Amino acid sequence: MKLNWAERCVVNNPIRVFQQHIEVNWLRQMMPLKTGKTILEVGCGRGAGAKLIQSIFRPSQLHILDLDIEMMHKAKKYLSAAPLSSLNLLVGDSIELPFKAACLDALFGFGFLHHVIDWRRALLEIARVLKPGGVYYMEELYPSLYQNAITKHILLHPEHDRFTSRDLRTEMEAAGLNLVNAFELKKLGILGVARRLDHIPFRH
Repeated sequence: MKLNWAERCVVNNPIRVFQQHIEVNWLRQMMPLKTGKTILEVGCGRGAGAKLIQSIFRPSQLHILDLDIEMMHKAKKYLSAAPLSSLNLLVGDSIELPFKAACLDALFGFGFLHHVIDWRRALLEIARVLKPGGVYYMEELYPSLYQNAITKHILLHPEHDRFTSRDLRTEMEAAGLNLVNAFELKKLGILGVARRLDHIPFRH
């Protein structure tokens, strides 16, 4: 699902970059990752998160993906100084990631999952593309924050089957993602790290 004008204003400003800087450093402390790994960021927007991932986690290859081609054009400009050999920009959907199974060391998602209509399938895709023991670094929001009396008239989100804290944890476990550590405000959202299990459940 693409962002509307209001959410683009929310995510494309210096305050959001500062927030993400704090979050990425917290995530690294909660689950360190050796340099030189292969990482994907889903829902990269204009590339601010990707720039932080590059500087803090120092991957050998960073893939960034977004459904919105306009955002990918912005990311290409924003990340123009990044080494092209280590950066791969993709337009694609989180429910059908263009990667073979068990090929990524880590995956980042800064608030993309609550925009996905079939978010359970997206979790299955995250587990599929991560290597056993691979890390899912996530920031997510709950509907009480983005579907309240004010925000539901401004922000664009799917209206039905939205996940709460319990829903998210249950479906992550079902997908084969073990939530290792998290900072959570149950009415607002969660910042957490999960590992892909060695053997993920079989689901159609």
